[in-house]
Amino acid sequence: MSEPQIKKPNAITYPLEDLVEKVINGGVRIPEFQRRFRWQWEDVKRLMESIVRGYPIGSVLLWSRPAEDQILNLGALHIHAHKSDSALWVVDGQQRLTSLANALSKEGFNDSRFGISYNLVRQVFVRPHREQLHVIDLPTLFDLQALLRWFSIHQESIDYFEEATKIAKAIRQYSIPAYIVDQEDELILRDIFDRINNYGKRMTTAEVFSALHGGSDDKTKPQQLADISLDIEAEHSFGNIDEDTILRSILARRGANVARDIRAEFSTRGSSREFPNETAREAYSEGKRALSKAVRFLKETAGVPHFSFLSYRYLLVVLTRFFSYHQKPSPRNIDLLKRWFWRASIAGPTMFKGWTQASRILSSQIRPTSEVDSVQNLLRSIPTEGAYSTVTQRFKSTSSSTRIILCALWSSKPRSFTDGRQYEQEDLGRRLEGNQTPGPILPTIVPSGEPNQIANRFIFLSEVPIELARDIIINRPPTMAEPSWHKLLHSHCIDEAMVEYLLRDDIEAFIDLRKKSISILADTFIESMTGLTFEDTPPLASLIIDEDESD
Repeated sequence: MSEPQIKKPNAITYPLEDLVEKVINGGVRIPEFQRRFRWQWEDVKRLMESIVRGYPIGSVLLWSRPAEDQILNLGALHIHAHKSDSALWVVDGQQRLTSLANALSKEGFNDSRFGISYNLVRQVFVRPHREQLHVIDLPTLFDLQALLRWFSIHQESIDYFEEATKIAKAIRQYSIPAYIVDQEDELILRDIFDRINNYGKRMTTAEVFSALHGGSDDKTKPQQLADISLDIEAEHSFGNIDEDTILRSILARRGANVARDIRAEFSTRGSSREFPNETAREAYSEGKRALSKAVRFLKETAGVPHFSFLSYRYLLVVLTRFFSYHQKPSPRNIDLLKRWFWRASIAGPTMFKGWTQASRILSSQIRPTSEVDSVQNLLRSIPTEGAYSTVTQRFKSTSSSTRIILCALWSSKPRSFTDGRQYEQEDLGRRLEGNQTPGPILPTIVPSGEPNQIANRFIFLSEVPIELARDIIINRPPTMAEPSWHKLLHSHCIDEAMVEYLLRDDIEAFIDLRKKSISILADTFIESMTGLTFEDTPPLASLIIDEDESD
């Protein structure tokens, strides 16, 4: 059988300024089979650095075909794209084009993933800060008229006008090669997309599945589970939630027994008692909404910054059911829910004879009509005595003990070995992209020491070589003030006494001392999160009895 042929692609070179204008005006579209936007701030910054240095950033592959009038959501941009007979659909280059359009526009600048400024003195791209001297935002730098107005206002920076215009010119006049394919058969374009994304850095299995089989024009069908995972990651930088956890979260919302037969889930025979008339598409959509709220709770309240730090996945399933019914809990119930989460994390699923039973029993404690009863039932399901001994410090990236201690270490706000700033959650998400265990960000402090002890591991998200970070621990860099150095070390649970042991090459003493320090940190963290020394009384409003009822 002969292979399908396509017309020879038309090669063209776009000035960056023209290509970005096409994107912002809706002349460039993203096909449904493309994966979601996944880059973070550091990726966008490196792209801009490559452009001003004149480095090649690769070509883009575009598909010329008609497009309907529609509202496009591209990164932080919301674009009204008009109907076109020859719109350009991105087959390869989505991450780059989305980054450029957002980083160079005022609307995109307000998003933390794309907000980039240029320090005219240091001649580097930096995160935006208010009223920082000689620092200009990228959208202003990109717009010649706005650039001139900026310098007319900021006369103190006039000496750097030449530097600014040089960078602005380098960006606007940078050329990007593009290949335009004129081909009506979408299957061929999917094949091209799959082949491109299997050269070099491979897509994940979920991404390939989504690319080749998702994106149906049938609006009655639900998203693929892999799509939901990518959406949650794009929204929260929480990492790749596996499809099994996503499926069970969706099922838990519809009924407490997550181990039920899913083949008849949306048939008359297997219809959910709680949502009897719900379609599969509605179930997936509402399940994703509740899952997103559960992830936000873990990040912002429970101190779990990434999926790979989560002690047990079934707890996310139970939380999804809770937030599906109680979308805006009271502050008191949020605090109590945090206590329950950490008590369940420490106790583990053993008392329920496995995670399947734990999911079912705990999900059944959630009352759709009562937020207070749901939280109180969950708290009563976990014993408050005998299950809270200090977690082991043996390092195993998949163990619950290791992940609990990692959450404690993250609570100490570890700092970067590059510039001393506190690591942010998006740094963690970027460095762990594609990983479901935290191993890649936990190198040893002493390579010759015990690798299976958490005391010989530290959270490392910096761009500098690991050897340099190890050297900084024992030798303060001349460019770093001593208070900043101590603050950096303390953020990684290392003090001056430990450094002395390292300098003496007494590795055993260093490990013992740091183990004690981490134990104190973990115990303090667990005590704070579980709230075992406090009463678990419900919100005051729920205890108030109407006088008529009292009589």
